[in-house]
Amino acid sequence: MSVSKKHKEVNEGMTNLLSHMKEDYHNWSMMGRTVHSNTEDFIRETEIREDMEAEYGKGLHYELHTKYIKVMSSSRGGGLCVKCFVVATEKDKKFRFGDILKPGSFRGPTRNFARGNILTNDFRGVRWTGC
Repeated sequence: MSVSKKHKEVNEGMTNLLSHMKEDYHNWSMMGRTVHSNTEDFIRETEIREDMEAEYGKGLHYELHTKYIKVMSSSRGGGLCVKCFVVATEKDKKFRFGDILKPGSFRGPTRNFARGNILTNDFRGVRWTGC
C-alpha cells in the first residue's frame, strides 16, 4: 500500500473516530433532558446543552507521534485529557496498525487489548469519555 493511500486512510479513520466520540457525547447529553413547565427553561437548557456539545467538539483533537496517535480533549480551563491512543506503526509486536488503546497515562497506553480499530471503523470500546 502506498504511503499516500495509508495517510488518507488514517486521516479518514481519525475523522470517523472523532465523529463517533462527538455523536456519543450528544447521545449521552440527550439522556439528561427534562420536561419543563415553561418554554423559557426548555430553551435555556437546550442552549446550554448545545454550547457544551460545541465546546467538547472544539476541544477534541489528536497529535501524531512516532508510535501512537494521541487523542485528547481540552477543557475550558485549558487542561488536557487523553481519551485514547491509536497504534501508528506497523512494527508493533502485539497490535495492528490503527488499533485503539486505552490510556495508561498521559504519555502512553495500556497494552492489554485493543478497543477497536480506526481502519475498519470498529469503535466498539470507545465512548465520549475515551476507552
